[in-house]
Amino acid sequence: MILLYRILFPFMLLLGLPYYGSRMLKRGGYGRDLHHRFGLMDRPPARRTGVKRIWIQAVSVGELRALQPIMEGLQTRSNVEIVLTTTTSTGYALVEEHYTRCCLKTGLFPLDWAPFCANTWDRIDPDLSLLMEGDIWPEHLHQANKRNVPVILINGRMSDRSFRRYSKFGNSAKWLFGKISHVFAASSIDAQRFAELGLPKDRLETTGNVKFDVRVEPILDETARSRLRAEMGFADNSLVLLGSSTWPGEEAFLLQVLQEARREGLDARLLIAPRHAERRKEIRRELERHAVRFSFRTGEAVTSPLDVYVGDTTGELAMLTQAADVVFVGKSLPPHTEGQTPIEAAALGLPIVYGPGMGNFRRVCQSLEAENAAWRGIDASDAEQKLLQLLRDPAKRLSLARAARNWHARNQGAAQRIVNSLAQKLEAQ
Repeated sequence: MILLYRILFPFMLLLGLPYYGSRMLKRGGYGRDLHHRFGLMDRPPARRTGVKRIWIQAVSVGELRALQPIMEGLQTRSNVEIVLTTTTSTGYALVEEHYTRCCLKTGLFPLDWAPFCANTWDRIDPDLSLLMEGDIWPEHLHQANKRNVPVILINGRMSDRSFRRYSKFGNSAKWLFGKISHVFAASSIDAQRFAELGLPKDRLETTGNVKFDVRVEPILDETARSRLRAEMGFADNSLVLLGSSTWPGEEAFLLQVLQEARREGLDARLLIAPRHAERRKEIRRELERHAVRFSFRTGEAVTSPLDVYVGDTTGELAMLTQAADVVFVGKSLPPHTEGQTPIEAAALGLPIVYGPGMGNFRRVCQSLEAENAAWRGIDASDAEQKLLQLLRDPAKRLSLARAARNWHARNQGAAQRIVNSLAQKLEAQ
C-alpha cells in the first residue's frame, strides 16, 4: 500500500499545485524556511539521557492554540522536550512569535513523500509523535511504524465529509488507521467513526474537545472594550454584529442583515472577521456595492463613525470578538457545510447564531442547542431572522450569553485528561 502511495504522491502533488499554489501566493509567507518542506529542517540539539523527545504537528493557528494547554501540561515534566512543526504560513508566524522559547526546535512539516519525510524523521528522532484532529499522513505514519515510534492523534475529529471519503476506501482506510497507536477522540461520535474505519477500540479514548481548555487572551475590561470599539468607528451604545471567520457569500448575507436592522431603526454596526485575510480585495468589492462607510484593520486609523469594520488580520479574533453583541459563525451557509468553531464565542459569553452547515462541529452544536446556548438557522433567511431577533431583544441576548458561558465551563477538562494519559504512556516506554 505504501509503495502505491509513494508512486502516486508526486502526481497528486502536481495536480493540486495550481489550486494550492494560488492559495499560497495569496496568503504569502510560504517562502520562509521552504527547505524544511523538503526534509532539510535544521537538526535539533543532541539527545539527552532520560529525556523523552515529542514531535508535535499542528496544521495551523486553530490547532496550535488548542495545543497550548497540552504543551503547558507536558512541560511541567522535566524529562520531556518538544519539537513543534506546523504547515501553514500563518501557523508558522504564530509558532515563531509564541512557541520558540518553550520548544527545543520549531519548523515546518515536510511534504509527505518518502525522501522528505524520512529525512525529517532522521533529524528529529522522536520518542513519540502527536498529531492534531484529522491531520493524518500515510508516509508519516509509515515512518513512525518503521521506527517503532507511537503516533497519537490529539482531539481526534472525523467530519461528515472525511468519514464519507475514508469509508469509500475500505481496506486502505483500515491499513491507514491501523498505523495509529492511539486516538484521543473529541466526542463519542468521533470515536465511533474511527472504530468503524478500522481503528481497534482498545486504541480509542473519548476525552472531549481540548478547544474548551484554550485560554481566551487577552480578556478586555470595559475601558479596553470601549477603546477597541472606538478604533473601529463604533459607539459604545451601538449594536455590533460580528461575522466570525466568514467565507465567500457570507459578507453579503451579513450586509443584508445590517441593512434590515437599520430599516427597523436599530443602531447596528457590522464587524467582519474573514477566515482568510487575503480575501480583503474581494470583501472590499462587496462593500463598495453597498452604501456603507467602512474601513479595514490593516488600513489607515479610523477618524469618523463607520458602518462596517473588517478585521483582516491573523491571530486577533478573540480580541475582536469582545467588541461584539451578537456573533454569526461563518462557513455555515450554503454552499459551505463545515462551519467554524463557536467555542471561543461561547467562552466569551456571547449569543451565537450559525447556519445549517456545521458538519465539523456537529456534536458541539447539538450540545449548544440542547442547552439553548446557540441558535441554528435552517437556511439563510431563518438565520437572518434569528440575528434580527437578538439585535432587537436584549433579554434574549442575555439569556443565550449566560447559557453559552455555562455550557463552556461544564465542558472543560479534556486537556488535563490527555496530559495524564500521555504521562502514563511515556512512563511505560
